[in-house]
Amino acid sequence: MSGVLGRRVVLCAALGGVGAGVLGGDARGADRGPTGRVRIATGEGDGFYTAFGKLLAVQVSAVYPRLGCEVVGSQGSVDNVRLLAAGRADVALALADIAWSAYAGRGPFARPVPLRAVGRVYENYAQLAVRAGSPVRNVADLAGRTVSVGAPGSGGAVLGDRLLRAAGLTPGVDVRVRHLLMPDAATAVRAGLVDALLVAGGVPAPVLAGLADDPGIRLLPLAGLLPRVRREGGAGVEAVTVPAGAYGAAGEVATIGVANLLLCRPDLPSPLAAALTHVLVRRAASLVPEAALGTQFLDVRSLISTGEVPLHGGAVAAYRELHG
Repeated sequence: MSGVLGRRVVLCAALGGVGAGVLGGDARGADRGPTGRVRIATGEGDGFYTAFGKLLAVQVSAVYPRLGCEVVGSQGSVDNVRLLAAGRADVALALADIAWSAYAGRGPFARPVPLRAVGRVYENYAQLAVRAGSPVRNVADLAGRTVSVGAPGSGGAVLGDRLLRAAGLTPGVDVRVRHLLMPDAATAVRAGLVDALLVAGGVPAPVLAGLADDPGIRLLPLAGLLPRVRREGGAGVEAVTVPAGAYGAAGEVATIGVANLLLCRPDLPSPLAAALTHVLVRRAASLVPEAALGTQFLDVRSLISTGEVPLHGGAVAAYRELHG
């Protein structure tokens, strides 16, 4: 898969799922699909996860009118996995490295979390922004400064910790780390209270697009830290490029990408997982947020590549039916 952002006609992420305890179907109505309520764990209100969740809620309901969809806000990947495990969400989005850590019981998870995947859906871009006039040119230059890495329950916060350590900085010692929600982080950047803001999401990220207008931003290059990020536990990361012009006059920047997985619990009924896979594939064109027309989504050949988290059996059956 190319790491360079481009406008492609692709199969993008569909967020959908149903819990075994809340959904069901009857044989006579099988042709109309499953029934019940779908809770989709997403992220912060103006983030990429939530944008997908809202679009998916519309598309799932269009294909399966007897399904009601609820978009559940959260702090991000780590929070989403915990919501899923607690039965407070039926489907959740998470960065691949967070999902793999949860499945294996690695930090920040104390024990393995039973998970299955509906698919590997799209790429998140690590975007570490400073003000356009900042003297900071690389991550190591953040020594003695303040960085916001996202909400405590986000995958971005985990990635931010790994990025700082990869640059030889100890969070909380060499650099002050804050865990701000995106609107608060943007306010802090404008006020000069935060020197850098990490966003792990699509391109353009709404919070960064706003900061590009006022006061102006520049993205720091991160791709050079890739080998050390992997050693810090960042499995599944790869080099990607944010194109010139993504944020005003900001130039092209080599950064780090992490795939996202659409997750569910193993007890998700197979017919429902299969139905949601059909939505993922067949309604892809309707699942691209307007603010992310340049984002690179993973194509159908990549959907089944979910790494350490196995595909749900219902999803496997649907992929075989759809693609042989």
